[in-house]
Amino acid sequence: MMNFEGLEMIAVLVVVVVFVKVLDQFGLLEASYDDSVEDELELSAVRHRPEALEQLEAQTRFSRKELQILYRGFKNECPSGVVNEDTFKEIYAQFFPQGDASTYAHFLFNAFDTDHNDSVSFEDFVMGLSILLRGTVQEKLNWAFNLYDINKDGYITKEEMFDIIKSIYDMMGKCTYPMLKEETPRQHVEIFFQKMDKNRDGVVTIDEFIDCCQNDENIMRSMQLFENVI
Repeated sequence: MMNFEGLEMIAVLVVVVVFVKVLDQFGLLEASYDDSVEDELELSAVRHRPEALEQLEAQTRFSRKELQILYRGFKNECPSGVVNEDTFKEIYAQFFPQGDASTYAHFLFNAFDTDHNDSVSFEDFVMGLSILLRGTVQEKLNWAFNLYDINKDGYITKEEMFDIIKSIYDMMGKCTYPMLKEETPRQHVEIFFQKMDKNRDGVVTIDEFIDCCQNDENIMRSMQLFENVI
């Protein structure tokens, strides 16, 4: 069981926690360094050919070897070279069979699909992963803000925040303790939103979001837990 008291101040981290589970699903946390993956990106015959290793190495905080290992896991799960939303939903459903992860997977997929073409390429995947695992605090919080900013207008509304947090509760299902009342997500959103909306104008800006998170010790401490995952 998971105690979700205080979820209103750690919900931005759930994306990182769950993404570690996805890495394990791809086999990326257990991949070994061997020479058989040398030049795999260049030699792979897939529908979507990724960018050259050198370019991805320059754009991310992963080494060439790490990128090769990441690509091996990605290609094993996604032979076409891209992930669609249904695949995202299937992966999350495996990890959260006691709940409904479809809505959260939808939001997360949209956050990774930065060019909005209804698919996540290896480049999309590794760029997001680099931020979540190796990015600065500012970069991670910018990424989390983008997740909450569902309509991408540069602001988080109370309804957008509710949609994300409700999707997290739905995904966790029976794993929450104590058992949730129907009004609990809405109550947590009210608390969370009041802390962030400093000027009380009904929306949360990127500056308000980052300032609130950076001044919360629990969030800052938790964000450090995933820096050495791979």
